[in-house]
Amino acid sequence: MKRAIAIADRTAHKALLLLAALNVLFFISFLIMTVLAMGEAHAGAEACKGTDMLAALQKSDPALLDKIKAEAAATPNGRGLLWKIEKAGETPSFLFGTMHMTDPRVTALPPAAQKAFDVSGTVVIETTEILDQSKMVAAIMKEPELTMFTDSTTLASLLSPEDAAIVDKALTDRGISLASVAKMKPWMLSAMVALPACELARKSEGEPVLDIKLAQDGKSEGKEIDGLETVADQLRAMASLPMDFHVRGLVDTLKLGDRMDDVVETMIVLYQRGDTGMFWPLFRAVLPDESGGDEGYAAFDEAMVKSRNHVMAERAEPILAKGNAFIAVGAMHLPGSDGLVELLRKDGYTVTAVN
Repeated sequence: MKRAIAIADRTAHKALLLLAALNVLFFISFLIMTVLAMGEAHAGAEACKGTDMLAALQKSDPALLDKIKAEAAATPNGRGLLWKIEKAGETPSFLFGTMHMTDPRVTALPPAAQKAFDVSGTVVIETTEILDQSKMVAAIMKEPELTMFTDSTTLASLLSPEDAAIVDKALTDRGISLASVAKMKPWMLSAMVALPACELARKSEGEPVLDIKLAQDGKSEGKEIDGLETVADQLRAMASLPMDFHVRGLVDTLKLGDRMDDVVETMIVLYQRGDTGMFWPLFRAVLPDESGGDEGYAAFDEAMVKSRNHVMAERAEPILAKGNAFIAVGAMHLPGSDGLVELLRKDGYTVTAVN
């Protein structure tokens, strides 16, 4: 419990946001594997070691937990992973919130979601480009400046000597030299170092994240596969955030070390419960911004979640008009006044949570 509570470091805010990016950026799984390929293979199963922070808070600070629950309860559409989408004259479709992870607790669909998936004619994920490695590489190479430094800048040049030593040691421990990733944008590295060893091991063994599994299963069953975004859309969203944000996020993530495992474990626990509205209230409470403000959160939320929600809602309309679709996107895109559930309602759909 002490280790879980100790996660309340004031250096953790940007690390949290970049960890959240793992669950709002679908294509990042491909990039993680690209980085892993530069290092040593992760052989064999790794035990997951994260601690559920909710259980720790229940014992150490129940009043704070009650406050978090109250904030979550006030979040529109903050409970539920599966939503039925209906409009007069159209065959109903379903919206399902995912986590872009390989954890078996995530990849096993709840019965209601499995039933909705089974009867669907079209499976929709965030971007279908990740299903074809050649298309992924082509998309990334069209705008290399989004993932790599194309001028004289290197990762080391953006770090203080102290931070460079932290990054160098952490990468070396993972079998990656700082020199080999010198031209890589820092958020790509953050994506890898934020994940638990058990998740990296499953990825290196070829286990698919939930979204890819859904697309693969749908394709094998003869379903149509479609997407709501392009890789370029997601890359530009991440690149729009200030470089200092990304650099500090990388360093702060490395400073937290295996305590990030607790964040991942807690996200999975919340996900299993369908408590999507609790993600941000919980982590903003126990991982406060060192400046005391919400600027980093607001910028991330606008670029990585809200703006993309509007794009997804617009691109979902012709798919919904065809009907009988199973739309699977990161669960963080569902709740809130600017979440997909509410945006679809504003577009004239009846959207109802399915237990």
